[in-house]
Amino acid sequence: MLHLQGYGSSASDSEPEDGKSKVESPQTEPTSSADATAHLKPVDSKYSVVKSLEICAAPLVVPMGQSEVSRALAPTINEVNYNPRYEELFAPVAGPENPFLTQQMKAQKNMLTGFVENAHISDFQFENQRKTFHSYGYAMDPSVDGKGTAPEEGPSYVGHLQAAYDTDGATVFESAKANAGEKRKRVKNDDPEDVEGFLGPWGKYEDEETVARPSEKERAEIEEMMAKKHRRHKVKEDKPIEEKSILHIKDAFDYQGRSFLHPPHDVGVNLRKAGAPDRCFLPKAHIHTWTGHTKGISAIRWFPVSAHLLLSCSMDARVKLWEVYNERRCVRTYSGHRQAVRDVSFNNKGERFISAGYDRYLKLWDTETGDVISRFNSRKIPFCVKFHPDFNKQHLFVAGTSDKKIICWDTRTGEVVQEYDRHLGAVNTITFVDENRRFVTTSDDKSLRVWEWDIPVDMKYIADPTMHSMPAVTLAPNGKWLACQSLDNKIVIFSAINRFKMNRKKTFTGHMVSGYACNLDFSPDMSYLVSGDGDGKCYIWDWKTTKLYKKWQAHDNVCIATLWHPHEASKLVTAGWDGVIKYWD
Repeated sequence: MLHLQGYGSSASDSEPEDGKSKVESPQTEPTSSADATAHLKPVDSKYSVVKSLEICAAPLVVPMGQSEVSRALAPTINEVNYNPRYEELFAPVAGPENPFLTQQMKAQKNMLTGFVENAHISDFQFENQRKTFHSYGYAMDPSVDGKGTAPEEGPSYVGHLQAAYDTDGATVFESAKANAGEKRKRVKNDDPEDVEGFLGPWGKYEDEETVARPSEKERAEIEEMMAKKHRRHKVKEDKPIEEKSILHIKDAFDYQGRSFLHPPHDVGVNLRKAGAPDRCFLPKAHIHTWTGHTKGISAIRWFPVSAHLLLSCSMDARVKLWEVYNERRCVRTYSGHRQAVRDVSFNNKGERFISAGYDRYLKLWDTETGDVISRFNSRKIPFCVKFHPDFNKQHLFVAGTSDKKIICWDTRTGEVVQEYDRHLGAVNTITFVDENRRFVTTSDDKSLRVWEWDIPVDMKYIADPTMHSMPAVTLAPNGKWLACQSLDNKIVIFSAINRFKMNRKKTFTGHMVSGYACNLDFSPDMSYLVSGDGDGKCYIWDWKTTKLYKKWQAHDNVCIATLWHPHEASKLVTAGWDGVIKYWD
């Protein structure tokens, strides 16, 4: 402003450098320097009007219609930069207030059970007081910050107040002041000549009480507790129920006096030959359904050699014998188990079979008469049972149990003659190989073990981190391969001779068996491999190429077992948890 004020006077007073006076133009009137800068000079105080003029840079503008702009506060905000009114601070979160809310529901919450404020406390002090309370029964009162209402009252405690005052509030990390200098006195006898009464540093405390026997009340409580524990762990041994058998056909013997165990001659197939059909074909149609079981079926077995009869065991605790040819009737029902029957096995002639049930009993039956010849019980659940295939050892059978053992019984004496105890889980399958000199077992421990007959130490142990449990195993008709149902939805192949090595090139996939012990089987000419699955479907693969040839819906529930007829080119049987057995051709 000072430079502007002196601008006019300096311009008029200054002369040109050449010494000549400036010539004024006729258009402009001469003006004095005082008039030119008059608006820049301060106002003279003699004018009274000027005194009343004041300039306000921020005038107060009062709106015509007074309007209030409400400011909203977020419920999660932690800091406010102005002083909000009560209505703003306690306004509803969004929208109008709900008239149906209770006082408890209206309360402000930052967690499910209420409002929690942050408290600053040392972790060490918190643990110190917590452990003190659990050990001594008292702790500092957290509501008064460890101080009383008055200085002379001292600290306040919660819990066992008398103990707190006696020990002067000592924590678990401090020693009580009252007992700081006191130690419990021991009975001393350091005289080494006193052989009987020498105590040394092992003397007991003077005020220590030694109780030699419990009181009458304590003894009664201990006996009651032990009795309950004994009853809890005691295995209930059910007495075997009355075994009975029902013959469902009128003509148990034909006109020549032959029973139903005799294979028929008029079926168009030679059932006595040992050879297999020259070539097998895929089944195409469902030709028969056997119904009679009220619950799911566990296993099915062909009658030895002829396969003109079919034996099935079920979860309804019954075993049934069915005709495969002619009228396809139910021949006989065997009832003798309290609980579900897990497995059945014929001997070589088929005149006897043994059943294994969840009631921990194994029972030897006469197939023709339905009588129980003998009973066996190892107090464990048998999961699989198998007669020794040699004709000179038909009195021996082996069973895999839930306590990781394979037990061999002699049917003549009823005694256990051998135990194979090397598995780490329940034994699921037993398969004889190598001309019956060895047998292979699989278990829940995801391993496969090979045993020499009558030698209780496994000669081969196969386990791999990639292996899964294999609850179903079938020997190929040529005796060279073992097909194992693996629970990772695969069928893996092991060689049944020499090294028992897994064949990595042959793996059959496509079905779903995870969690189910679905049995599988070969066609008699070894051209196909058939298996059920957990969805009730039946799958057939080509043995050489491992290609899936056919699958179809066989049952409404799990298809637990499949068997190819040893004398028929294209007939197989499937059994499921829907309680029916179906025949396909």
